[in-house]
Amino acid sequence: MSLSAAMKTAQSSFSNVGLQSAVVSKNIANASNPAYARRAAVLATAASGATVVETQRAQNEALLKQNLLSISKSAGQDTLLAGLTQMKTMLGGEGYELAPSTYLAKLRDNLQAFADKPNEVSLAETVVADATDVANSLNSTSAALQKLRAEADADIDTAVTELNRLLKEFKTYNDKVKQSTAAGTQDNDALDQRDKLLTQISEIVGVTTVTRTNNDLALYTSDGTVLFETVPRTVSFEATTTYTAAVDGNQILIDGVPVQAGAGGNTSAQGSLAALLQLRDQAAPTFQKQLDEMSRTLVSMFSENVETPPGSGTFVATDGLFTWSGVPTVNSPGLAGVIKVNPAVITSQGGNAMLLRDGINETFNVDNNASFSELLNGYAAAFETTQTFDPDAAIDTTGTILAFSTGSVGWLEQIRSAATTASDDKNALLGRTQDALQNVTAVSLDEELALLLDLEQSYKASAKLVSAVDEMITALLQAAG
Repeated sequence: MSLSAAMKTAQSSFSNVGLQSAVVSKNIANASNPAYARRAAVLATAASGATVVETQRAQNEALLKQNLLSISKSAGQDTLLAGLTQMKTMLGGEGYELAPSTYLAKLRDNLQAFADKPNEVSLAETVVADATDVANSLNSTSAALQKLRAEADADIDTAVTELNRLLKEFKTYNDKVKQSTAAGTQDNDALDQRDKLLTQISEIVGVTTVTRTNNDLALYTSDGTVLFETVPRTVSFEATTTYTAAVDGNQILIDGVPVQAGAGGNTSAQGSLAALLQLRDQAAPTFQKQLDEMSRTLVSMFSENVETPPGSGTFVATDGLFTWSGVPTVNSPGLAGVIKVNPAVITSQGGNAMLLRDGINETFNVDNNASFSELLNGYAAAFETTQTFDPDAAIDTTGTILAFSTGSVGWLEQIRSAATTASDDKNALLGRTQDALQNVTAVSLDEELALLLDLEQSYKASAKLVSAVDEMITALLQAAG
C-alpha cells in the first residue's frame, strides 16, 4: 500500500467514524422518545475502503399497521367503558343503591304495610316519601343520562377538530417524505413525525394505510372511507348544545360519508369517535327508554278509574299517585325526567297523604272508613301483575315492574362487564404489539454504548495508521536530506 493510499484509507475511516458517531449520538439522545425510530449508518466498500452511503431508519410496516389497529380498538373500548362506568355511577356504583329498582322495592314493601294498616297516617306519609324517592331517582338518572350525551357530543366536536388538525399536519410531513424519496434520499425525521401522527389519528378513528409512489401514504378509515389521499378529506360535525330524550345528535361526516357507531359491550368501534357515537346514540338512549318505560308503567299502575261524567257508567283513567309535567302524553320520550308525585298527596304542598287511600280524583271511601284498603290493595297487587314493555328498551317485554327495573340494572351491568373484559384484552394486545414494534424500532442504550466503544477502537486504529504514515514520511524526508 502506498503512503497516499494509506492516508486516504485513514481519512475515510475518520469520516466514517464521525458520521457513525453522529448517528449513535442522536440515537442515545432520543432513547426515551417513543416517536423516534433507531437510525443506523450503512457502510459500502469503496476504493479507499468502507464509506457511509446512507442512514437507515428502523421500521416494520406490518408491525406498524398492527399497532395502529390495536391503538384504535383499545381507544374505542376504553371510551365506551368510561361512559358505561359513568352510567353505573348514576345508580350509586357497586351497590346500585340509587337505582330506581332499589326505591321501587322499598315503595312496594311500605305500600303493603299501609294496605295492612290503612288508618295509619305515618304509613301514608312514608309511602308518599318513598314514591318521591322513586320519582327523584328517575328524574336524576334521566338528567344525568342527557348530560352524558351532551358531554359525548362535546367530546366528538373536540375530537373532530383535533382530527382535522392532525390530517393537515400529516400532509406537511407526508409531502416532505415524498419529496426526499423522489430526490433519492430519506427524510427520517419526517418519517418519525408522520408515524407519530398516524398513532394519534388512530386513537380518534380506525385507519388503514396504503403506500404509493415515492413512499406516499393514503389513509382510509376502517370501513373504507377516504381520510387522506394527497390532501386531507374534510371531517365535519355540528355540535348540539342541549340534549333531551327527544333530541338526536348530528352525524359525523368524513368526506361526506357518515361515521358508524360501535356496537356491543365488546365494541366494534375503532377509535374514540365511533365509541362516543355508541354512547350518545345507543347506550344512553336505550337506558333512557328503560327509565321512560318504568315511568309510564308507574303512572298506569297508580292511575284511578273515575266515572266521567258521574253516573254515565263510563270510566276514565286519571292520574293517581304519579303524574308528570312538561310533556304532552305519557308515551312521550323523556317521561322519566318529568315524572313526579301528585301534589295532592304531598303535605308540604298543601296535600293530604291519606288521599292515596281514599282517592285523589274522586272519593272512593265514601263512608270515611278507617279500614278501607281497596285502592291500596290494588296498588300493591299491581306490583305483582305482569306488564308489557316496549321492545326498544332491550330487555324483557313482559314482566312485573320490579323485574323490569331489576332487568335494567342487569342490562347495564352485563354490557359494562363485557366492556371491562374487552378493555383488558385489547389493552393487553396493544401492549404486545407495542413491545413487538419497539423491539424493532426502539433505541437500546446498551447496544448504542457498545457501538460507541467499537467506534472508539476504529478511531484509535486510524490514528495509529496516520501516526505510522507520519513517521515514514519523516524518515523519508530525513533520508532525502
